[in-house]
Amino acid sequence: MNYKLGLLPLLFLVVACENRDAAVIAEDTGDADLVVRCGKLIDGLSDELFDERLVVMRGGRISDILDGADTMPASAKTLDLSDHTCLPGLIDTHVHLDGLPEDADDYTIYLRRTPDDTRELAAELAAVVLNSGFTTVRHVGAYLGWVDRDIRDRIDAGNIPGPRIRVAGPYLTIPHGGGDMYIPGVEDSDIPNYYRMGVARGPDAFRARAQEVVAGGADFIKIIASGAVFGHGSNPGAPEMTREEIAAVVEVADAAGIKVTAHAHSAESIKDAILAGVSSIEHASLGDDESVMLAVEHDVAFSMDVYNGTYTEEVGAEQGYAAEFMQKNTDTTEAQRIVFEKAVAAGVTVLFGTDLGVLPHAMGARQFVIMVEHGMTPMQAIKAATSAAARHMEIDDDVGALKIGRYGDLVAVRGNPLNDIAVLQDIAVVVKGGAIIKEKTP
Repeated sequence: MNYKLGLLPLLFLVVACENRDAAVIAEDTGDADLVVRCGKLIDGLSDELFDERLVVMRGGRISDILDGADTMPASAKTLDLSDHTCLPGLIDTHVHLDGLPEDADDYTIYLRRTPDDTRELAAELAAVVLNSGFTTVRHVGAYLGWVDRDIRDRIDAGNIPGPRIRVAGPYLTIPHGGGDMYIPGVEDSDIPNYYRMGVARGPDAFRARAQEVVAGGADFIKIIASGAVFGHGSNPGAPEMTREEIAAVVEVADAAGIKVTAHAHSAESIKDAILAGVSSIEHASLGDDESVMLAVEHDVAFSMDVYNGTYTEEVGAEQGYAAEFMQKNTDTTEAQRIVFEKAVAAGVTVLFGTDLGVLPHAMGARQFVIMVEHGMTPMQAIKAATSAAARHMEIDDDVGALKIGRYGDLVAVRGNPLNDIAVLQDIAVVVKGGAIIKEKTP
């Protein structure tokens, strides 16, 4: 009896003969790490939903994708997801692992936690993020400089579970700016130096700080161009770093071959950051039409946390968040969603980024619904968290799609996310590098 090899667009090399018998299929898959039968498959690249596919993984990477009519090999480890939809491992471009949302009710918690406490908390949170379906993240800075690098290295060594992490190290920020560990009533001299590694003022000082970040092994650099919602005394609408200061950081990053992302709310700081040469903007809550079109012109991506304002509104008062945080959240949430709609319509590259840390680490996928409600198709939202994010991070040879040669990172849900994007809030299966991390069966 013959079995047919299905040719997926963009996924297969031309083969001499498309009909293969069961013995050949078994030989191809018998020494695999894992063979996954997917009832439906979204590859992260095309706009098509594919029926019945076998995803074969060897050495931690995808070695083949076969027609689902083929027989599952008896000799390989198999995972039958014939009643699930499979997708690439998800990517979140805005994650913090060094704190919890409830820390916002009293920032002195950072003074009571030791660096070792913070590292162990980050290790626990990394496992939570991975189990929620995000197999790759961009860790966009930490109050405790280099906790992200330390956790990344422990994950890569196989010592703890967690996603693949791209690290930024400490925030680059002005004194008492949105990324500084400033606490009202606490003198700067009482704040440990490891919380203020990226604080500077003036182009030369920021150039030196950027060089230190590069020397520390950063995959990219994070700067605070304008104030933070969850920062004491800062105003999201007020620019902080000047265009010249941002340009000095970009100069260092360009020489090192890495990118710069800018935390920026106000239209003025968005424009300054784009014209200074950054590659992406976080938040963009108070942007205007000119800043959106400037992003299109300069091919600058937006990473916009369009869900977590709802979470803060729902729990902030009960958890004791500062009144200024609650007001700034109100000022930016709906405004940001309007900018998001404009960015999507204008063709800005939108990356999936949730500000995990302000949002609980298990809740990132709640953002998909808001993205679809505000202008994206379900497939566009999925690509924002798969191939588009991987391409921007320049790791699309490894992640972001179910494609031969990439890492065996796969998630699965019951139902069809193209019909109901909310199903992504309940990831049933997580596979990372060919290893089953989570398998929730009925």
